[in-house]
Amino acid sequence: MAYRGSVKPFANFNDKQDAEILHRAMKGIGTDEDAILMVLAARSNDQRQKIKAAYKKTHGKDLVSALKSELSGLLEKLIVALMTPGILYDATQLHKAIKGAGTNDEVLIEILASRTGEEIKEITKAYKKEFGNKLEKDICGDTSGHYQRLLVILLQGSREEEIDESKIEKDAKDLYAAGEGKFGTDEEKFITILGNRSVEHLRRVFDAYRKLCGSDIEESVKGETTGNLENLLLAVVKCVKSVPGYFAEGLYKSMRRAGTDDDARIRIMSGSWCPGVRWTCWTSKSVSRRCTDSLCTPPYRRTPRETTRRLCSTSVEGMINVV
Repeated sequence: MAYRGSVKPFANFNDKQDAEILHRAMKGIGTDEDAILMVLAARSNDQRQKIKAAYKKTHGKDLVSALKSELSGLLEKLIVALMTPGILYDATQLHKAIKGAGTNDEVLIEILASRTGEEIKEITKAYKKEFGNKLEKDICGDTSGHYQRLLVILLQGSREEEIDESKIEKDAKDLYAAGEGKFGTDEEKFITILGNRSVEHLRRVFDAYRKLCGSDIEESVKGETTGNLENLLLAVVKCVKSVPGYFAEGLYKSMRRAGTDDDARIRIMSGSWCPGVRWTCWTSKSVSRRCTDSLCTPPYRRTPRETTRRLCSTSVEGMINVV
């Protein structure tokens, strides 16, 4: 699978040395959380898996189990998420979203709108292997209507790969005719075009749409659709424009709600999407600063205080700006 990581592979990586650092951090009375964070937040997911294998080979026990026995609360949850292979993490999050009390549509939308076709195909395989069911069947059992149809299209992971010059103007006109240009909305047309065309093609279509009707495609989606379909279509549009921008907005929203959405925050920081660019490229300075500040507030504030600084700077600036 092509590398999309925002935590780039650590130079001069030594899995055995890192495994030993982690072992020492958990040995004896107390836990050196700083050392754990410094190692794991600065390694790519593939490197973390190698550290896990080296740790088991040297010490005869599972690294994740050892970490869970030494950590607690949100820090434990974050570290366990970081140690989970990205594809398996996504599959697990989707299973929780479907099988929990009610359906967590936010998770379904976030993962299926933002992952590449290749990643989605790997996720469906991992889901089947881990949980014994077909992901598409489980999602269809919890969703309905046009929302379900777009989810199923995205689950195929089969977007077109090329820009079709002959369709750009037509797609823009079709989207206009399906929404702002008529009474009522032709949801099928939105679903077909936004669910199947290549990312580069859709970017050209969005430019053509703006020239055609003088407004952004997002405004049309907001005005013509509602509920989960609207949220999914908007997520697709935003990810076409910029996956990092989509997640920057998601991270910001997770900290601006009444109370902090720690699940969303951890999911975004540890998920497999990994844009590979500095988030400050995609958010205003004020939003970026507030994101960093919010990550330094309870319940992430720990003792010693340096651990909080490590978690904030490593997870946000190291795992997002560098990550």
